[in-house]
Parts: sequence; C-alpha cells; structure tokens
Amino acid sequence: MSQAFVREKEGGEAFEDLPDRPISPHTNFVTPESLAQIEAEVARLQREFASLTPDAKADTARVTRDLHYWTARLGSAELVEPVGSDDIRFGSTVEIEREDGARQTYRIVGEDEADPATGSIAYVSPMARALTGKVAGDSVTVNGHEIAIIAIR
Repeated sequence: MSQAFVREKEGGEAFEDLPDRPISPHTNFVTPESLAQIEAEVARLQREFASLTPDAKADTARVTRDLHYWTARLGSAELVEPVGSDDIRFGSTVEIEREDGARQTYRIVGEDEADPATGSIAYVSPMARALTGKVAGDSVTVNGHEIAIIAIR
C-alpha cells in the first residue's frame, strides 16, 4: 500500500522527531561577546523549556533541539581573548579593498557569531583563511579576486 494513504499520527507527534542542528567539526573558537551570547541563549531556552505545557509538543521539540545545540556549543567553546597584533588573527577587524575599489570591513569571529551582512566572518571562511597571518599592505587572492589589506584593528 502506498504511504500516501497511511493515516498520520495525531497530536503533533511529527514534531517530536526534529533533526538535530548540525554541529561543526571545527574548533569552536569564540570571542568574549559570542560566549556571552551563547550563555544568554542557553539561559533563555532553559526558561522557555520550563514554561512549556505538556500539550505544546511542537514548541517542546524546537526548544529541546535548540537547547541541545547551544548547550553543546557552550560546552565546546574555546574563548579567544583579543590580542593586539600587527598580523591578522581570530578577533581582528580588517579593512580590505577589492579590485573594483570597494572597501569593506570584517571582523574574524567564530562560526556561530559570523554574519557577513553585519561585517563578521567565520575564521574558517575562505576570506578569513586567506587573510589570517597577513599584515596591512599585503594582498591576497580569494576566489580568483585580488584583495588588498588596508588596515587591521
């Protein structure tokens, strides 16, 4: 018999088996800001979990999944304190100039904190890998494009 005609469970059981959020195989380096955000998220999810009612199966599944993820990330977090340096490292803020003259500023951070739209990139990204260890005045090639390093903060 085709699965299309099998009656599904009632009561939201489909929500009980949400897949786990994938956890990166890379070292979980975090900035002090990111560590504080992860701790706050775990605390928020714990409060939310405690307030759920037994019939809120979809919410329970979502919160449980997210709490598992963030608790694992908190447990594996390796804090990297900012270090003043002439070369680009984890936590550095880098101003670059692209071939077309456009300038951008990025901060190299951990994977959970990265958001290129707001100016932060993961230390495992191609851009961050190419920039790491370089100094102002150097140029790197990323995805076939030349990028000049203007300043490091």
